[in-house]
Amino acid sequence: MRIVDSHFHWWPQSVFDALCKRTGFPKASSDGRGNYSYFRQAGDNARFTLGAEWYDLDAQFEHMQTTGFEVDVVCSIGPLSVHFSDLPAEEGRDAAMHWNEEMASAQRKHAGRLWATAALPLRDTTIALDVLEHAIGKLGLVGVNLPGSIGTDENIDAPRLEPLYARLEQLGVPIFLHPTDAMFTDILDGYNGALYKSLGRVIDVSVSAYRLVLSGLMERYPNLKVVVSHTGGALPYQSGRMDKNSGGAKLPHPPSTYLRRMYTDTVSPHDMGVRFALEYYGVDHVMYGSDYPCWSPAAALRVLQGAGLSDAQCDQVLNTNARRILGLHMPQDAAIAA
Repeated sequence: MRIVDSHFHWWPQSVFDALCKRTGFPKASSDGRGNYSYFRQAGDNARFTLGAEWYDLDAQFEHMQTTGFEVDVVCSIGPLSVHFSDLPAEEGRDAAMHWNEEMASAQRKHAGRLWATAALPLRDTTIALDVLEHAIGKLGLVGVNLPGSIGTDENIDAPRLEPLYARLEQLGVPIFLHPTDAMFTDILDGYNGALYKSLGRVIDVSVSAYRLVLSGLMERYPNLKVVVSHTGGALPYQSGRMDKNSGGAKLPHPPSTYLRRMYTDTVSPHDMGVRFALEYYGVDHVMYGSDYPCWSPAAALRVLQGAGLSDAQCDQVLNTNARRILGLHMPQDAAIAA
């Protein structure tokens, strides 16, 4: 059986080689043995250290074969998406275009097996729009990644970004929201990362997604495709509280109306949580994801098997939903359409 992993991370090694040449923050360092550590700000510990499991795509595909399925993948950036907005505007543009070119090269090389999404630098709206047009119109990438925050002083609901959302709706490309490990770190520190990794990331992506609701962006752009990772963070489970306490935003509909228009993946090590996400969003709004290499594809599949889906629903979640929602066309389909 062929399946689609909608939440898969491949990070090009050349991006980190370039980061090792920066003298200021953000930057990376290498141990000379193929392992890279990334530092976002001065005084920070390494935000993450990555080895070949992040950048050796051939090895990643080999690992996917151990699941017993033929696995096609959708590459999203994950926590590094904030990096391109941490950089000065012009440098952020160049870094995003470097990333996007690498993604497009992999998408061409593995046509029909790998689809990739774009980095957008958000410090300057005009630059963000230019990079978007290049990524989608020229490179053929299938979506974009947005961080929850822009530098240290703005968020993704900043009014100046309105033209970006208008264009994203017009293009019909999905927006991937993923925790960036850049928010709430001051109050969720300690315990060797256990508090932030287990709870902080859930809060991070929930706040990002809810900003799109409270700002009215989901109302003004009803055809935006927003994919909220990790079974929607906390939002489905606190949806009633959102409706009860969000009157100050003066939305024309309850917030849950907009939340249910979003899409999500099955990245949760908890079958009860996956079952609730399926019930809340509807089976047609949920896509299988493994979060590899952050999590085990075999474990992700076991959790999904415990969600009590019918065979037809399983096929939707494992395969056809992602192809429909994300517009994933096999090479022969694209040729026929042309």
